Amino acid sequence: MRIVFAGSAGLACPSLLRLINCGELEVVAVITQPDRPSGRKLKLHSCPVKALIECQNKLQLPVLTPENINDPQALEQIRGFEPEVIAVVAYGQIFREPLLQLAPHGCINLHASLLPKYRGAAPYQRAVINGDKLTGVTTMQMDRGMDTGDIILQRETPVGNDETAGELHDRLAVLGAELLVETLSMLKDGELERYPQDHTAASMAPKLRKRDGRIDWTLSAEVLRNRVRGMNPWPVCHCEVPSGTGKLIRVFKAAVEDGQGRPGEVIDDGANGPLVATGNGALRLLEVQPPGGKIMEGGAFLRGHPLSRGAMLG
Repeated sequence: MRIVFAGSAGLACPSLLRLINCGELEVVAVITQPDRPSGRKLKLHSCPVKALIECQNKLQLPVLTPENINDPQALEQIRGFEPEVIAVVAYGQIFREPLLQLAPHGCINLHASLLPKYRGAAPYQRAVINGDKLTGVTTMQMDRGMDTGDIILQRETPVGNDETAGELHDRLAVLGAELLVETLSMLKDGELERYPQDHTAASMAPKLRKRDGRIDWTLSAEVLRNRVRGMNPWPVCHCEVPSGTGKLIRVFKAAVEDGQGRPGEVIDDGANGPLVATGNGALRLLEVQPPGGKIMEGGAFLRGHPLSRGAMLG
């Protein structure tokens, strides 16, 4: 079966490798995002999928990087590869009707949630932020909506109590690669079945923004702990120390402990890091990053940046 693979983010890399190494399936081309400027010097950087292909000479696949995958020129290039199906994983652009109908079997997408839950750009992050105990991956037949197409297969996995979004991402990427290969193998053998989503049970997972990481100390300690997990490694929760100074620290790991005080008040400056009162309970900051510094344990941070009891964090 001839497959054009469309993917950009790190979630897509295991799927591409599994498809390439699957003898009964043939990846004939890869579509990914063009190089983008990033970093302080705004140097051009490749997305993870393109970087994977560039560093593995054995892949030797044609790579298309259209600014708009729905442009007629891009569609003509894709059509030239005569794909039987287009496999899509974390690509980053909306597919319009002409593209959805280009291949005989259309477009099959791997999504990092148990649809219809968490449609959108940040599904696994939202699962961690919301304290979910179970999540998974879904393959679906793409349609014109945002993750609204018919479901093909799903696989569940528990979310670890201390698991971060980054750690969950890596597990889902591998689980999803297995599911995508299974899905396309079933399609090749004519055994594929689909069933519609229950749209009344849908929830959305919009893209995270940098400002979403600002800590609101009026929330409960457990809610904040989950937000710290769900925004690691990006955008990372952060707060102002002390309040009003403009100096921000980033919080990578935290734990819930007993304690009371005004929301944002440092109520203990012990060896394990500052303990900060919240709207309900207290949050121990176990791993933080000061401005311009490295990620360090909370206790080490206090030794270099003392925070006395009663100090207020913003």
